Amino acid sequence: MPRSSIVSSRLEPEQERRLVRKAKQIGRSPSETGALLIEEGLRRDEFAFIDFRNSLAGRQACVQGSTLAVWEVVWIARGYEEDVGKTAAHLCLSPLKVKAALNYAQAFPDEIQEAIQEHESCDFASLSRMLPQAEIFPSPKKK
Repeated sequence: MPRSSIVSSRLEPEQERRLVRKAKQIGRSPSETGALLIEEGLRRDEFAFIDFRNSLAGRQACVQGSTLAVWEVVWIARGYEEDVGKTAAHLCLSPLKVKAALNYAQAFPDEIQEAIQEHESCDFASLSRMLPQAEIFPSPKKK
């Protein structure tokens, strides 16, 4: 892994206050948070329709104008053999946004694959530990 560099920034007092608040929200130092926000800003600039949001799993790349994380779009797209049109129709998204998610995933495959693996490893037992009210509803029997 390449060494990181120290880059200083001059922040207005209000910017520093907001950075410290954000750092507390995500459980990181102000320095780590600043680096994360810079990276996310660069990725937003480089990839159309991509945004970043906090989730229970941490910060995630998401598709702008939707509630979907990029990994969710990729997971569905794999079921359609990455057919953009079919995936877009399934998710009620524009094909451009599906393609944007696939482009992002191609650039950051480890990040997306890790999220998909985490999702696929979740079973009812682990879910019910987090959500004790969860129940299994049997599907109606077909006649």
